[in-house]
Amino acid sequence: MTELSVNLNAVAFLRNRRGLPWPSVVDLGRIALEAGAAGLTVHPRPDERHITRADVPDLMNLITSEFPDREFNIEGYPNEAFMALVEKIRPHQITLVPDAPSQPTSDHGWDFRTHAFKLQSIVSRLKHTGARLSLFADPDPDPKQLEAAVSTGTDRIELYTGPYGGAFNDAVTTAAELEKLGQTADAARQHGLGINAGHDLTVDNLPALVARIPDLAEVSIGHNLTADALTYGMAETVRRFRRSCGQVV
Repeated sequence: MTELSVNLNAVAFLRNRRGLPWPSVVDLGRIALEAGAAGLTVHPRPDERHITRADVPDLMNLITSEFPDREFNIEGYPNEAFMALVEKIRPHQITLVPDAPSQPTSDHGWDFRTHAFKLQSIVSRLKHTGARLSLFADPDPDPKQLEAAVSTGTDRIELYTGPYGGAFNDAVTTAAELEKLGQTADAARQHGLGINAGHDLTVDNLPALVARIPDLAEVSIGHNLTADALTYGMAETVRRFRRSCGQVV
């Protein structure tokens, strides 16, 4: 079964527009978890334009104190500040992305062949936190790329689904991008890697992705989920996304 992790970055971005304490990422995170989300995801960037460093322990405390059976996923570029943060917080999953600080959002995966040695030492260090490690990956079934990913010691890859989600008005491109994702997942599975996915996923494009990758472990969704929550409310939106993941709600 594909689990849903609710990314709270867009909620924090809305809060930060006015320097006021609402909407509360903790309160909306609680509603999402009460509605059955398997976990919460955050990406604390250096400029704190959405999730701040102060949000991270608050959300970890929400999960450990009220939802001990759920997971907290922290994603980010592994500079020393990020490494120190996750070593202190000790989330359930750490997702490493190759983002530059100026990027508005994650838009590509790691080049594993180029960065394998660097990632090996980072993954080894972070494994001591007890967290599951996931590395952001482009839809690329090249065996050499996947072999390099395996050599890092990561537990999972998170497939970057931006091109798939971005082709929402082009059925031919959508099908082609879905097949790229599926072939990459097939190759990752053969190498013993778990598979997550995220970026521009919606209630409309999730069912096909889950059908093509039946062992998809987790999807992390923020932007479209937050947009839908403006119409349906957070609780009902989480239930809608869970149904799109194939869950009985």
